[in-house]
Amino acid sequence: MNRKITIDPVTRVEGHGRVTIHLDEYGQVKDSFFHIVEFRGFERFIQGHPYWEAPVLVQRLCGICPVSHHLAAAKAVDQLEGVDPKDLSPTATRLRRLMHFGQIFQSHALHFFYLASPDLLFGMDAPVEKRNVIAVAVENRELAIKGITMRKFGQEIIKAVAGKKIHGILAVPGGVHKTLTEEERDYFLNGKSIENIDTMIEWSQAIVNFMKDYHEKNRKFLDEFAAFPSGHLGMVNDEGGLDLYDGKLRAIDSEGNITLDDIATDLYQEYFSEAVAQWSYMKFPYLKKVGRENGWNRVGPLARMNMCDFIPTPLAEKERQDFIAFTGKKVNNSTMYSHWARLIEILHCAEVIKELLHDPELMGNDLIRKGTPRLKGIGIIEAPRGTLTHHYEVDEKGMITRCNLIVSTTHNNDAMNTAVRWVANNVISRSGNITDGMLNQVEVAIRAYDPCLSCATQAMGKMPLHAELYNHLGKLIDEKYSN
Repeated sequence: MNRKITIDPVTRVEGHGRVTIHLDEYGQVKDSFFHIVEFRGFERFIQGHPYWEAPVLVQRLCGICPVSHHLAAAKAVDQLEGVDPKDLSPTATRLRRLMHFGQIFQSHALHFFYLASPDLLFGMDAPVEKRNVIAVAVENRELAIKGITMRKFGQEIIKAVAGKKIHGILAVPGGVHKTLTEEERDYFLNGKSIENIDTMIEWSQAIVNFMKDYHEKNRKFLDEFAAFPSGHLGMVNDEGGLDLYDGKLRAIDSEGNITLDDIATDLYQEYFSEAVAQWSYMKFPYLKKVGRENGWNRVGPLARMNMCDFIPTPLAEKERQDFIAFTGKKVNNSTMYSHWARLIEILHCAEVIKELLHDPELMGNDLIRKGTPRLKGIGIIEAPRGTLTHHYEVDEKGMITRCNLIVSTTHNNDAMNTAVRWVANNVISRSGNITDGMLNQVEVAIRAYDPCLSCATQAMGKMPLHAELYNHLGKLIDEKYSN
């Protein structure tokens, strides 16, 4: 009896996706798909607009990571203005980095404490009413307060430099339009109004230790759940260290062999292609020289932890070394280690924010540079969820004639589908009915990638989860709902 299981939509992610799992007459999984079925068409939408509007317009792709789109677009628009990253003023570079690291800090806190921690604290089979941050607060009040406060700290950083926590504006072509005052800087240092940056570093270290302890106690599950070989892509600086704002693209295969050797971001088109599928509005990027089947890469915290040589802040680098030593593997291909990697990045962001707040160049007055205008601009940045590309081409009047966006979740498209297939094969195969725990495990595998489906497909909103089980005649034989 052929059957189909549908999970529609996947919850506790940004945006709207659906999972279908097809079983054969023996109850074995024949195929599975993570569908992205909404479409907003933002790439087309901004064509015809003047290029200097792009950093503002593209923020509306998403309410979770508007800063990432703002800065990736700004880097591309800088090039249209004739200014490369190395030519920006020191003050503009530091302010943009401060905004960027504040964004990653708050976004990672949001994902871990609000979206992922209920699964880790209460288990896959926990009642639906416990799978939220309110239940976390009831169970572990101190952990919840730290998570909420850490997210607020990152948002306050964004507000200080951009005027608003969401959809604020800092970057303009060739630089930034404002700097920080001493009062605005000291707000994050003196601890009078909010917890200061030293407390953020202390709490980040504590939550990393919490996760290390969790891995010690749940190692078998975390090692094996949705583990599969893949490539890993990210950005590094000239010395091979992790760089989340600017650098060169590096990719490795599942064994650690280099597949993309520190290329300039402007050359991405020579090395990447994008496939499409009839069942999804999300594209499938891959390395041309490796090919469509094996050339796809994971991006985001786990990938970045795997492919960089070091993290250029001392506390986070120590944690990266512990992370690698824990498994003893050169490359970690276990999906659930993404959470541990994400928390190491939280610590790194806190360390960088402290460095920037103490840097006198942060409050300079040299804000904007000019160059010789060009007709093509490419901006690539490491967003919270991974490598993010904005590519614009303009006509002689500065109007955008072509736009291509490759967002982090798009890079993870193959990885998320592979993770869903793993759960389908290992958990749902041969099951005669659907349990809430089974549905949640499918979502846990997807959720580890912190997907932003709104960014990837230009879809918005969330809806309750609805799973359906059909027999080979198309008759509904079981269904489950969750909020």
